[in-house]
Amino acid sequence: MKTYIALLRGINVSGQKKIKMANLKLMLMKIGLTDVVTYIQSGNMVFKSAGKKSHILEEKIKKGVADSFGFDVTVVVKTKMGLEEILQKNPFTKQEDLEAKRVYYALLKEVPEKDAIGNLKPEDYPSELFLITKECVYLNCLNGAGKAKLTNNVLERKLGVSATTRNHRTMAKLLELAEEN
Repeated sequence: MKTYIALLRGINVSGQKKIKMANLKLMLMKIGLTDVVTYIQSGNMVFKSAGKKSHILEEKIKKGVADSFGFDVTVVVKTKMGLEEILQKNPFTKQEDLEAKRVYYALLKEVPEKDAIGNLKPEDYPSELFLITKECVYLNCLNGAGKAKLTNNVLERKLGVSATTRNHRTMAKLLELAEEN
């Protein structure tokens, strides 16, 4: 059994796509995932599965959400090791930024095309620092996420890929839960 982390995009945000975590947990167990743990109300789960690849699990969870709750969501699944690598590669590690909740991770479902990466120019986002990799956009929102112009929707549009964004605290907690699982 391998430990995975799944992140759903856009559930329980502003009253949209509401899912109770207890119901989500039951659905995940119903589709064959084990040792399911959810974290906060925004679609973060840690679970175990035997012999599955991340993209297969993404589709299985996506279908389970559609069948059980009636809406389509983007699902990003990472292995425990994959999540650990993403956190280790974070270039924004100043304690003051982490404590001020300025550091975010936009996890990419697909690898963006090189041409698309050129659509994001640092001078267009002077209050945000960012680094784009094949699986994550690391963000440091200098004025806080609420004032950031480089939002998840902008990233998706400019890069031409699906993404879901989490803050550093959530990512660290998910890794902690994965290590305990």
